[in-house]
Amino acid sequence: MRIIAGKHRGRVLKEFKGRQIRPTADRAKEAIFNILQTDIYGSAFLDLYSGTGNMGIEALSRGAESAVLVDSSKESVAIMQFNADLIKENAEVVYSDALTYVLSTRKKFDIIFLDPPYDIDGTPVLKAIAQNKILNYGGIIIYEHSEDFKVQEIEELEHFSTRKYGVAHFEFYGERK
Repeated sequence: MRIIAGKHRGRVLKEFKGRQIRPTADRAKEAIFNILQTDIYGSAFLDLYSGTGNMGIEALSRGAESAVLVDSSKESVAIMQFNADLIKENAEVVYSDALTYVLSTRKKFDIIFLDPPYDIDGTPVLKAIAQNKILNYGGIIIYEHSEDFKVQEIEELEHFSTRKYGVAHFEFYGERK
Protein backbone atom coordinates (compact mmCIF):
# COMPACT_ATOMS: atom_id res chain seq x y z
CA MET A 1 0.00 0.00 0.00
CA ARG A 2 1.43 3.34 -1.03
CA ILE A 3 0.61 7.01 -1.32
CA ILE A 4 -0.41 7.55 -4.95
CA ALA A 5 0.01 11.29 -5.48
CA GLY A 6 0.97 14.57 -3.92
CA LYS A 7 4.00 15.59 -1.93
CA HIS A 8 4.43 12.12 -0.37
CA ARG A 9 3.88 10.20 -3.63
CA GLY A 10 5.37 6.72 -3.62
CA ARG A 11 5.78 6.52 0.15
CA VAL A 12 5.00 2.99 1.31
CA LEU A 13 2.64 2.80 4.28
CA LYS A 14 2.63 0.18 6.98
CA GLU A 15 -0.27 -2.22 6.63
CA PHE A 16 -1.77 -5.22 8.39
CA LYS A 17 -0.37 -8.68 7.98
CA GLY A 18 -2.96 -11.12 6.72
CA ARG A 19 -6.38 -10.30 5.33
CA GLN A 20 -8.47 -9.33 8.37
CA ILE A 21 -8.43 -5.69 7.24
CA ARG A 22 -9.41 -4.65 3.71
CA PRO A 23 -7.82 -1.31 2.79
CA THR A 24 -9.28 0.61 -0.13
CA ALA A 25 -7.49 -0.67 -3.24
CA ASP A 26 -5.05 1.68 -4.99
CA ARG A 27 -7.15 1.70 -8.17
CA ALA A 28 -10.30 2.69 -6.26
CA LYS A 29 -8.40 5.21 -4.13
CA GLU A 30 -6.96 6.87 -7.22
CA ALA A 31 -10.42 7.06 -8.84
CA ILE A 32 -11.99 8.57 -5.70
CA PHE A 33 -9.27 11.20 -5.39
CA ASN A 34 -9.56 12.04 -9.10
CA ILE A 35 -13.24 12.79 -8.43
CA LEU A 36 -12.35 14.87 -5.36
CA GLN A 37 -9.33 16.62 -6.86
CA THR A 38 -10.73 20.16 -6.74
CA ASP A 39 -12.19 19.63 -3.25
CA ILE A 40 -9.10 18.29 -1.45
CA TYR A 41 -6.78 21.30 -1.21
CA GLY A 42 -7.22 23.05 2.13
CA SER A 43 -9.98 20.68 3.25
CA ALA A 44 -10.71 19.11 6.62
CA PHE A 45 -10.87 15.34 5.96
CA LEU A 46 -12.47 12.75 8.26
CA ASP A 47 -11.53 9.10 7.72
CA LEU A 48 -13.91 6.84 9.67
CA TYR A 49 -13.13 3.12 10.12
CA SER A 50 -9.69 4.26 9.06
CA GLY A 51 -7.77 0.98 9.43
CA THR A 52 -4.29 2.05 8.32
CA GLY A 53 -5.11 5.73 7.73
CA ASN A 54 -4.66 5.13 3.99
CA MET A 55 -7.38 7.53 2.76
CA GLY A 56 -6.75 10.35 5.24
CA ILE A 57 -3.01 10.22 4.63
CA GLU A 58 -3.57 10.30 0.86
CA ALA A 59 -5.75 13.38 1.38
CA LEU A 60 -2.97 15.09 3.36
CA SER A 61 -0.43 14.25 0.67
CA ARG A 62 -2.72 15.87 -1.90
CA GLY A 63 -3.10 19.10 0.09
CA ALA A 64 -5.80 18.61 2.71
CA GLU A 65 -5.30 21.02 5.60
CA SER A 66 -6.02 18.37 8.22
CA ALA A 67 -7.20 14.79 8.61
CA VAL A 68 -8.80 12.97 11.52
CA LEU A 69 -8.29 9.19 11.41
CA VAL A 70 -10.77 7.23 13.53
CA ASP A 71 -10.82 3.52 14.36
CA SER A 72 -11.93 1.34 17.26
CA SER A 73 -9.09 -1.19 16.96
CA LYS A 74 -5.97 -0.63 19.06
CA GLU A 75 -3.89 -2.32 16.36
CA SER A 76 -5.34 0.06 13.74
CA VAL A 77 -4.62 3.07 15.91
CA ALA A 78 -0.99 1.99 16.29
CA ILE A 79 -0.60 1.53 12.52
CA MET A 80 -2.41 4.82 11.77
CA GLN A 81 -0.09 6.65 14.18
CA PHE A 82 2.98 5.05 12.62
CA ASN A 83 1.81 6.07 9.12
CA ALA A 84 0.89 9.59 10.24
CA ASP A 85 4.32 9.99 11.84
CA LEU A 86 5.95 8.92 8.54
CA ILE A 87 4.58 11.91 6.66
CA LYS A 88 4.74 14.50 9.49
CA GLU A 89 1.45 16.17 8.54
CA ASN A 90 -1.58 17.47 10.44
CA ALA A 91 -3.15 14.08 11.19
CA GLU A 92 -5.08 13.43 14.38
CA VAL A 93 -5.40 9.75 15.29
CA VAL A 94 -8.48 8.90 17.38
CA TYR A 95 -9.24 5.64 19.19
CA SER A 96 -13.05 5.48 19.04
CA ASP A 97 -15.86 3.73 17.25
CA ALA A 98 -17.18 5.79 14.35
CA LEU A 99 -20.67 6.42 15.72
CA THR A 100 -19.40 7.64 19.10
CA TYR A 101 -16.91 9.96 17.42
CA VAL A 102 -19.48 11.42 15.03
CA LEU A 103 -21.97 12.02 17.86
CA SER A 104 -19.41 13.62 20.18
CA THR A 105 -17.17 15.75 17.94
CA ARG A 106 -17.57 19.50 17.63
CA LYS A 107 -15.37 19.60 14.52
CA LYS A 108 -16.72 20.10 11.02
CA PHE A 109 -15.37 18.48 7.88
CA ASP A 110 -15.35 19.15 4.15
CA ILE A 111 -14.89 15.51 3.17
CA ILE A 112 -15.96 12.48 5.19
CA PHE A 113 -14.94 9.02 4.08
CA LEU A 114 -16.41 5.97 5.79
CA ASP A 115 -15.37 2.44 5.03
CA PRO A 116 -16.84 0.08 7.62
CA PRO A 117 -16.19 -3.65 7.37
CA TYR A 118 -18.51 -4.97 4.68
CA ASP A 119 -20.60 -6.87 7.22
CA ILE A 120 -21.41 -3.63 9.12
CA ASP A 121 -24.13 -1.24 7.96
CA GLY A 122 -22.80 2.32 8.01
CA THR A 123 -26.27 3.90 7.71
CA PRO A 124 -26.48 4.83 11.43
CA VAL A 125 -23.19 6.69 11.06
CA LEU A 126 -24.47 8.51 7.95
CA LYS A 127 -27.58 9.55 9.89
CA ALA A 128 -25.46 10.71 12.83
CA ILE A 129 -23.24 12.79 10.51
CA ALA A 130 -26.37 14.56 9.26
CA GLN A 131 -27.96 14.95 12.70
CA ASN A 132 -24.79 16.28 14.35
CA LYS A 133 -24.17 18.58 11.36
CA ILE A 134 -20.44 17.85 11.10
CA LEU A 135 -20.37 18.19 7.30
CA ASN A 136 -19.47 21.70 6.16
CA TYR A 137 -21.69 23.42 3.62
CA GLY A 138 -20.86 22.01 0.18
CA GLY A 139 -19.07 19.04 1.75
CA ILE A 140 -19.02 15.47 0.48
CA ILE A 141 -19.51 12.12 2.19
CA ILE A 142 -18.18 8.97 0.52
CA TYR A 143 -19.41 5.64 1.83
CA GLU A 144 -17.58 2.50 0.69
CA HIS A 145 -19.50 -0.77 0.89
CA SER A 146 -20.10 -4.12 -0.75
CA GLU A 147 -22.81 -4.63 -3.34
CA ASP A 148 -25.19 -5.92 -0.65
CA PHE A 149 -25.91 -2.35 0.48
CA LYS A 150 -29.16 -0.66 -0.54
CA VAL A 151 -28.90 3.13 -0.80
CA GLN A 152 -30.80 4.66 2.09
CA GLU A 153 -32.77 7.87 2.06
CA ILE A 154 -31.40 10.08 4.81
CA GLU A 155 -33.49 13.10 5.62
CA GLU A 156 -30.74 15.75 5.69
CA LEU A 157 -28.53 14.19 2.99
CA GLU A 158 -28.86 13.90 -0.75
CA HIS A 159 -27.44 10.85 -2.53
CA PHE A 160 -25.97 12.09 -5.79
CA SER A 161 -23.74 9.37 -7.22
CA THR A 162 -22.74 5.70 -7.10
CA ARG A 163 -19.40 4.42 -8.39
CA LYS A 164 -18.03 0.88 -8.55
CA TYR A 165 -14.40 -0.19 -8.65
CA GLY A 166 -13.86 -3.95 -8.45
CA VAL A 167 -15.87 -5.31 -5.52
CA ALA A 168 -16.06 -1.90 -3.84
CA HIS A 169 -19.06 0.38 -4.28
CA PHE A 170 -18.98 4.05 -3.33
CA GLU A 171 -22.00 6.19 -2.51
CA PHE A 172 -21.63 9.97 -2.62
CA TYR A 173 -23.77 12.16 -0.40
CA GLY A 174 -24.03 15.90 0.23
CA GLU A 175 -26.38 18.21 2.09
CA ARG A 176 -29.95 18.13 0.87
CA LYS A 177 -30.73 21.37 -0.91
